[in-house]
Amino acid sequence: MTSRIIIAVDGYSSTGKSTFAKAIAKELGYVYIDTGAMYRAVTLLAIRKGCAGRGRAVDAAALEALLSARPSVDVSFRVSGPDGTSETWLDGENVESSIRTLEVSGVVSHIAALPFVRDFVDRRLREIGARKGVVMDGRDIGTAVFPDAELKIFMTARPEVRARRRLEELRSRGEITDYAEVLRNIEERDYMDRHRKTAPLVKAADAVELDNSDMTVEDQMEWFRNLIKERKL
Repeated sequence: MTSRIIIAVDGYSSTGKSTFAKAIAKELGYVYIDTGAMYRAVTLLAIRKGCAGRGRAVDAAALEALLSARPSVDVSFRVSGPDGTSETWLDGENVESSIRTLEVSGVVSHIAALPFVRDFVDRRLREIGARKGVVMDGRDIGTAVFPDAELKIFMTARPEVRARRRLEELRSRGEITDYAEVLRNIEERDYMDRHRKTAPLVKAADAVELDNSDMTVEDQMEWFRNLIKERKL
């Protein structure tokens, strides 16, 4: 690529946005920013502090007071995984596994829909992205966080495919659940993401759509390489 840019990867949950974005960052020598992990870290903090939980309403006032009282939720991404990948740390604790649980997944869309939470996270993301040479994945990177990103990709896949992928991920970590519950969670998150009042999940007008229902990671990377050539980036 001739110059360092911001690449925004948005789309539905469990489409493999993080895996795809990490692969892009590795190939280009860019920094990968897991924006979803920031929202999950805030959600984990909310659960631990008693501000949220599955099956009950979020105590938005308490969470806002909690975030306001802190100079920053200390979320960092450190290369600490066994395969050299980055993992999520919250206030000095490795929470990579904790933020990927079904408990957090069942609450994160409610937390992420709160305007003050989105403002809180977006400010941090803009600080990081100002340096360019980054790949960010999330729900509204190309529409709300970085509407001027030089390249925007919107990922989608059939709900049934996403549920199977998510189920395999959860079982690999030893979580006991079933396909029906995971599919229901996927569909609930899709609805929440599309219908929230603040920065709902929509495809940016200038985004390129990638349906990876029947694609491997290498298939997706080949698609990306062709896209870069076509765009002359």
